[in-house]
Amino acid sequence: MNSKKLWIAFSLFVVTAFSQTSFAQGLNWEGQTGALLTPFAYTAGSPAGKFGKPEVAFHYLNAGNVIGNEYQFSVTEGFGKRFEAGFTEAFSSAGNTAVVSNLFTGGYTVLHGKFTVITENSYKTKWVPAIAVGAVGRLGDERVYWDATASGPSTPKGTSADFYIVATKTVTQVKGFPFVLSLGDKLTNASIMGIAGQAGTLNTLDQRWQGRLFGAAAFVVKGPAKSALIFGAEAVQQPHYVQGLNVVLRNLTETSGVTATIPTSLSYFVRVVPHLEGSPLQVDLGVVQAAGRIVPGVVNLNAQARVGMGVSYHF
Repeated sequence: MNSKKLWIAFSLFVVTAFSQTSFAQGLNWEGQTGALLTPFAYTAGSPAGKFGKPEVAFHYLNAGNVIGNEYQFSVTEGFGKRFEAGFTEAFSSAGNTAVVSNLFTGGYTVLHGKFTVITENSYKTKWVPAIAVGAVGRLGDERVYWDATASGPSTPKGTSADFYIVATKTVTQVKGFPFVLSLGDKLTNASIMGIAGQAGTLNTLDQRWQGRLFGAAAFVVKGPAKSALIFGAEAVQQPHYVQGLNVVLRNLTETSGVTATIPTSLSYFVRVVPHLEGSPLQVDLGVVQAAGRIVPGVVNLNAQARVGMGVSYHF
């Protein structure tokens, strides 16, 4: 991890986070308006026909002694009540497991954009969800494949992307128990949202694009001192294979039957909003399952039940 870049990014976050602000929704792991891991169909707050004030966020995931620690610094801007775009700088500090931990080091840049095609409760209804389309691009994401295959300086930079559609509905008809439901589908070639680099095939060194589902559900309860507590859970299907990983493992172990598979990522989170109306600050605390024994008896990434957190602040 480049400690100088990390310090500069964190300093900018601290300076901007305590400026005068207005309320908007929280940002997820990669800087999109959403839950802890998944995007919602909503966008960062902005007035009609104008740019809104930017939102900044910091996320941290203790991914265990193999993957190490992951840090994300995000800035997102809304426009015209329907658009948002932003970028995230990802950093990491390596775990302490010989050979394997080195596969998950290195920073990269995430660019994202989202457009709300149908706004919530359109057509004078109370049941139509918000529907949005979006894209995520990751640049310089040189993780598992690039380190395992010792790619040289002439090799192109590691890239991955998502193209997705998502529907989100906030249900307020149940008195005293508002809740949010969200479901989406994405076309991706990323493994664990870029943490493990690119997705691949079972028996080759090639990348592979595939469709994966994701979803979230959350409900809101009143907290102390006029705060709101939002409890939720998420699931993100992951491509089964990491680019090149099975080929490398079979060569190292000299065993043809070794197959590493990545499970669905899960998170259970609580979002704390100090004052639901008018508060610019939101804090997320969560438990994340990224990956465990990807090869039974051989490789354990030890990234189950890992603690994560996030802070979002809107100007």
